[in-house]
Amino acid sequence: MARAGVTPERLIRAGAELADEVGFDAVTISALARHFNIKVPSLYSHVSNTRDLKIRIALSALDELADRSAAALAGRAGRDALVALGNVYRDYAREHPGRYAATRLRLDPQVAAASAGPRHAQMLRAILRGYHLTETEQTHAVRLIGSTFHGYISLELAGSFDHSEPSSQESWTRVMDGLDTLLRNWPAEQPRR
Repeated sequence: MARAGVTPERLIRAGAELADEVGFDAVTISALARHFNIKVPSLYSHVSNTRDLKIRIALSALDELADRSAAALAGRAGRDALVALGNVYRDYAREHPGRYAATRLRLDPQVAAASAGPRHAQMLRAILRGYHLTETEQTHAVRLIGSTFHGYISLELAGSFDHSEPSSQESWTRVMDGLDTLLRNWPAEQPRR
């Protein structure tokens, strides 16, 4: 029987907070049991194992990030929307590094399809409609933007830009300018080989 007051929601919230404090990789059922000052078996009525816990944290973080993204994109288009989305991701990663790492967790296809992941892709595609890309080219552009955002953010979180000028913010602004320019001048679609 689970200890009174421990619910799946509280467990996931505590796991997300723990991820932000100690890193997503360090989140385990044992660590959460210590947080709640209860024995590990008490948590198995809520989650089946550490992988299940991490998946639930990832799904929660994806939802949270999608909600922030949607709010930031409301009424925006083109470069303004692209920058707003990039800034939401970057700010979220800075505020919640463990949760941000959780959003990168590899999910099985069924779980991924039911997650907020497709919502993120839909928001990116909505931005890309303003750049007049075909659906196929949008897929390529979504992958480029995702790679750019997540690559830059991951390097920044790791401190890779701390030891040189210009500032990371200045480079981020230039990266956003570069992405906008590239999207406005996207190469013509090539026939499939």
